[in-house]
Amino acid sequence: MRRTTDPKYDRTLSTSISGPLAGVDEVGRGALAGPVVAAAVVLPRDIDLPGITDSKRMTRLQREEGYDRILNCAVAWSVGIVGPDVVDRINVRQGTLQAMREAVAALGLSPAMVLVDGRDDPGIETVVRTVIGGDGISLSIAAASVVAKVTRDRIMADLANEHPVYGFERHVGYATDFHRRAIRRHGPATPHRMSFLGSILQERLPL
Repeated sequence: MRRTTDPKYDRTLSTSISGPLAGVDEVGRGALAGPVVAAAVVLPRDIDLPGITDSKRMTRLQREEGYDRILNCAVAWSVGIVGPDVVDRINVRQGTLQAMREAVAALGLSPAMVLVDGRDDPGIETVVRTVIGGDGISLSIAAASVVAKVTRDRIMADLANEHPVYGFERHVGYATDFHRRAIRRHGPATPHRMSFLGSILQERLPL
C-alpha cells in the first residue's frame, strides 16, 4: 500500500501564518517534448486526503481519482504551463520557475506562505519555503504534484492525437527508446524541445 503524505506538516506551518498556505510542484522538467507544468494548491487547514502523496508513487487511475478529490475540496488551485518554445529560449530551469510563478499568480488569492518542492525559490513576492522531497512531506505540495501530473498527462494525450507517430500517450514526452527512435525516424515535431535533442539526433542506433 502506498504511503499517504501526512497533513501534520502543513497544519503546523499554518498555525504560524495569518493567511493561506499554498503548495507548489512541477512536472515535465526532464522530458524531450511537451510543456513544463506547475500547479499551486491551497487546501483547507484541517483537510486529510488519504492516498494522496508524491504523484510518482501513484498509478494513473489513482492520480485521476485523486485529482478530482483535490479539486473538489481545494480552497484554490491553478496551473502554470510553459511550452517547449519558451523552454528552448530561456532554458528548462527558468521555464520551470516561470511556470511556478504563473501558477501562484493565477490562484486568485494571495498566499501567506508558499511551499515549493525542491531547492529552487521561484521568486514569488511572499514567504517561500523550499522543501526537498516536499511531495512526500507536505500534503499541499503532494496535491500540487497530482494536479500538475494529471494536467500534463492530458496535454500529452492531446498531442499524441495530433502527432501519433511519437507515442506521446505512452511515455508523455520522456526519453524512452521508442521515443528516441521515433525522433530519429520522423524528425522532431512542434512539441519537441529542440535544445534537448542534439545528442539524440546524432545517435547511431538501429531504427
